[in-house]
Amino acid sequence: MGDERTADEGRTADEGRTTGGGDAGEGLPGGLLVRHPVPADHRRLQVALSDWWGGLGGDAGALQRQLLVPRLFLQHFAGTSFLVERPDHTLHAFLIGFLSQTEPRTAYIHFVGVCPDGKRAGVGSFLYRRFFAAARAAGRTRIRCITSPNNRDSIAYHTRMGFRLEPGDRTDEHGVPVHRDYDGPGLDRVSFVRDLPGGPDATPPVAAP
Repeated sequence: MGDERTADEGRTADEGRTTGGGDAGEGLPGGLLVRHPVPADHRRLQVALSDWWGGLGGDAGALQRQLLVPRLFLQHFAGTSFLVERPDHTLHAFLIGFLSQTEPRTAYIHFVGVCPDGKRAGVGSFLYRRFFAAARAAGRTRIRCITSPNNRDSIAYHTRMGFRLEPGDRTDEHGVPVHRDYDGPGLDRVSFVRDLPGGPDATPPVAAP
């Protein structure tokens, strides 16, 4: 797992669980708890971002992932972000998301991770549904997110979760629309959008895998 909390971080997380209402959300495997993150969780997330991707991209890839989740997300977007913990409080999964300040109908999923030995148990789908509910409660009717063109598992997963692929400026060898240089030179991305049930042009809800 690579969970290296300090004692102080553990106490702050426990306080967050007490005041923030960590709970065994419906759909979570037994014993797991979900809560909002606190700034002291940042170190734990940084370790997970390095360790959970099986060395993808080497040291440069780990650093890139870590830079994508700075502490500010835990300070200013905690209300729409979620951590899943095991009974011993080790980190099991997380979702970082926020409400768009520019598009009043939109909420955005920024980064999601599930520990390697926790995949295919429905935890990721649980986190997406929890975020959908938070977005809907805030009056949002559309969810957006992106991934890398070479992340075939992510593309398949988001498609199963009811996301649509948005048109890009090229199509890759798999027929996937790609946005060239989306995040800078050579940083192509695939863009997804999903309408929430009850919103305009809503698609029917899709059963979680």
